[in-house]
Amino acid sequence: MKKPNILVLFSDQQRWDTLGCYNPSADFTPQLDRLATEGVRFEKAFTCQPVCCPARACLQTGLYATQTGCYRNGIPLTLPQSVPTIADQFHENGYETAYIGKWHLSSTGTQPVPPGLRGGYRDYWLAVDTLEFSSTGTDGGYMFDIDGKRVDFSGYRVDSQTDLVLDYLRDRASDRPFFLFVSYLEPHHQNDAGHYQGPPGSKERFGAYPVPEDLRRHPGGDWAREYPDYLGCCASLDGNAGRIIQALKDLGLYEDTLIAYTSDHGSHFRTRNNEYKRACHDGCTRIPMLLRGPGFTGGKVLEEMASLVDLPATLLRAGGMEIPPALQGNPLQRLAAGDSEGWPQDVFIQISETQVGRALRTKKWKYSVRAPRRNGWLHADAKTYREEFLYDLESDPHELVNLVRREGYEEVRAQLRERLIERMLEAGEPAPVILEARK
Repeated sequence: MKKPNILVLFSDQQRWDTLGCYNPSADFTPQLDRLATEGVRFEKAFTCQPVCCPARACLQTGLYATQTGCYRNGIPLTLPQSVPTIADQFHENGYETAYIGKWHLSSTGTQPVPPGLRGGYRDYWLAVDTLEFSSTGTDGGYMFDIDGKRVDFSGYRVDSQTDLVLDYLRDRASDRPFFLFVSYLEPHHQNDAGHYQGPPGSKERFGAYPVPEDLRRHPGGDWAREYPDYLGCCASLDGNAGRIIQALKDLGLYEDTLIAYTSDHGSHFRTRNNEYKRACHDGCTRIPMLLRGPGFTGGKVLEEMASLVDLPATLLRAGGMEIPPALQGNPLQRLAAGDSEGWPQDVFIQISETQVGRALRTKKWKYSVRAPRRNGWLHADAKTYREEFLYDLESDPHELVNLVRREGYEEVRAQLRERLIERMLEAGEPAPVILEARK
């Protein structure tokens, strides 16, 4: 049986509700919406770590962030060479492995990433660790090729990066199937500018678009200034996804390629803390997740809980490989085939940097705890946590009313507390003590 090509289109800091297939008012993503109508859309998909490096380490390994040692940004040799990656497995099973874009797993900044720190992508490499510092959204920048040579690009970053992706697809000479990972920076804010950088005209085009209720009804934040450019970034991602899809069709590769579209986390626009993520709330933990290709067809919308940590097992299964027992996720092919027996009814989220936190998300509840008086930047886990948030998502989908101290929810909290501890133990964490919220 012919092995499918596998293409991952990975955005950075993109909320789930910036795609029309999730949110009808987002009428600027026709390409990805069409992908969803042909494939499978996961309605309730979540990151397992709402910050860049840890989420990426989870996606490249199928392990939780604390298992890889990459529980925050800025750890030297962020992705240890001793940790097997999915690219290693694809390479060993006859795939051409290729990576284009932001890496953020080697702590090399704007310098070339050495071959040993490229996570197993051996055949084609065009990347830089911190693309947000080697380029800008509007004026181009540079990455490095497989030989460490600088490759400059100009213009709007998403367009230019896509040009490079198309060059790879059109110029590759190998007859092996490819595993291509395309990592965009958008719609992440441009760090050195402190702003989201949409294409020219974004403020005019998106200035009057409806604002999500979790932002509009929450005091503070910078969404009023930044949201139009953020949507401009998302619209650009959609248009460029369409360019890649068209190239696959032109090359006769589309029907033999599994396409996965997702993001590392979302953005709450400084409404929940003093930056954009690193919190338990859906604004930064709920992500888009679309799959289209072999095993994922028919325009299905699946309501089961899905995690970013499920994607590695899914990709390996698509490539015909055995899933290593150490992997934490489950292959999403099961759900696409209608088999939900025994599927987890919750997702587990580790939170770092702003806090040492843990969260459990079910269809109805959000339950979150944090370690008291601990520096979230320094520590991976803790012995003791205290309850911080409880939301009833059926009656309060925008997470505006924290029930963690309300009378009448003691049994709910006890059940969620027990399940959260189970998930922490499954992830290899030490058995914690979770204290009740202070009255």
